[in-house]
Amino acid sequence: MDKPHPRIERERRTVEAMIRLYCGGKHRSRGDVCDECRELMTYTEKRLEKCPYQENKPTCANCPIHCYKADRRQQVKRVMRYSGPRMMFRHPILAIRHWLDGYKKAPPKGHPSKTRKSEG
Repeated sequence: MDKPHPRIERERRTVEAMIRLYCGGKHRSRGDVCDECRELMTYTEKRLEKCPYQENKPTCANCPIHCYKADRRQQVKRVMRYSGPRMMFRHPILAIRHWLDGYKKAPPKGHPSKTRKSEG
């Protein structure tokens, strides 16, 4: 498997940090995350791997393509509402980068990155 683009890897680290904060605060997990949060983390990683925008990826809130199932999207929103304000204290670099990424314009709907390698 190809190494993910740095933008996707940073997004993965950010989401993982947010899920860990949420799980520690809401589920009182110590060390590793609970099974429910582990499942969410695995799901978000798979969705990021398949993101058609890759290095041009906007934040999910600004993306014209909703690739999460409705129940998962609600779950991630709960995680982000809880973790977002806490990220500046626990993971300031990731928080600032994510905040700046939020200012990126989303690519036009239906026009994912042209930089993906074509198979053939």
